[in-house]
Amino acid sequence: MKALIIGNVWPEPVSSAAGARILQLLRALQNLGYKIHFACAAGKTNYAEDLENLDITTQEIKLNDVSFDQYIATLNPDLVLFDKFVIEEQFGWRVKEQCPDALRILETIDLHGLRKGREAALKADVPFTEDFLDNDFAKREIASIYRCDLTLVISEAEMQLLEKYFRVPKQQIFYLPFMVDEVTSSTSSNWKRFEERAHFVTIGNFRHEPNWQSVLQLKKEIWPLIRKELPQAEMRIYGSYPAEKHTQLHNANEKFYVLGRAESAFEVIEDARVLVAPLLTGAGLKGKLLEAMQCGTPAVTSTVGAEGMHGELPFNGIVTDDSALFAQAAIELYTNEDNWLQARANGIEVINERFLASKWQPEFATRLSALKQNLISHRKSNFTGSMLWHQSLQASKFMSKWIAEKNK
Repeated sequence: MKALIIGNVWPEPVSSAAGARILQLLRALQNLGYKIHFACAAGKTNYAEDLENLDITTQEIKLNDVSFDQYIATLNPDLVLFDKFVIEEQFGWRVKEQCPDALRILETIDLHGLRKGREAALKADVPFTEDFLDNDFAKREIASIYRCDLTLVISEAEMQLLEKYFRVPKQQIFYLPFMVDEVTSSTSSNWKRFEERAHFVTIGNFRHEPNWQSVLQLKKEIWPLIRKELPQAEMRIYGSYPAEKHTQLHNANEKFYVLGRAESAFEVIEDARVLVAPLLTGAGLKGKLLEAMQCGTPAVTSTVGAEGMHGELPFNGIVTDDSALFAQAAIELYTNEDNWLQARANGIEVINERFLASKWQPEFATRLSALKQNLISHRKSNFTGSMLWHQSLQASKFMSKWIAEKNK
């Protein structure tokens, strides 16, 4: 069996949680017996994963170009995965025309309509409500979900939003969270101890707006409060692709360090005693919080940050949206070893109960198998998707064809 993943960018697992997530999906499909092909129209960076070294065939493709039709018709994959709805908009109709029998899977990473809605509420300086979900990103994203055979949703909170608010049929969506290895007693025994760690850390790609807003929140409201109580502690901020506005926040006198890209997220997180992530916006699951659990590093975050992470289980730290309480919670975890150890134990339980690859890969395999066996009836039951194929995407299709002709 052959699977084609069409990427918005080449995966950079060290740079972003999205890159790590795509690699998890690639491994899952390989474990199901698929020969993986990865195609992308973006340029490769120096930090892109060496996919060929993972036995994955890569292909550079062009936007609005008939060469993709020739490429995919020759490849003739059994499954095609689009790693964002914008990629489905660009290539979905070409896949449907050239390989009508291929399963079309959409990976959301996070719900862009939700993230953009929260950003709009923050910009307007008002509380987020469902009214902010009525945005163009949400409309395009939901349309893409209907056009695909199955959509992978990383967060339980977003599953509920799709089912309850947007009324997306359950057969169109599948909850598939992060998939990682079990944290065993052997694993945790090798973690650095409380007294071996120091300072605070946060990490996240600076191109991702929620990460930038989180750093601003730290700089303006939270770090000054922590520093009053812990004058020797440092705030270390890591993230790929910092711009000048990001590095300008670096201030050694305040022990507020903007350090750029980390070669290993796990190393810098395990060196720290506490991870802080006061996210004001965003969606999906937060890779930095999962990595903190995998390193035995307790965390303090917001309700947006913790959303979908721990379910009914205790969080591996403290969740609050109040800046003063946030700072106090960070200080408490930093100075109280008993609470710190309990938070670490909570993180182990969250990973082993909610994010094990050994649990979710078989469930993913079962869902794909059932879908392949009943693909004709599944598509017939999705009238809204058929309607969207008949109407709305024609504009994108013929605009793309016009651009291709113009480029000749």
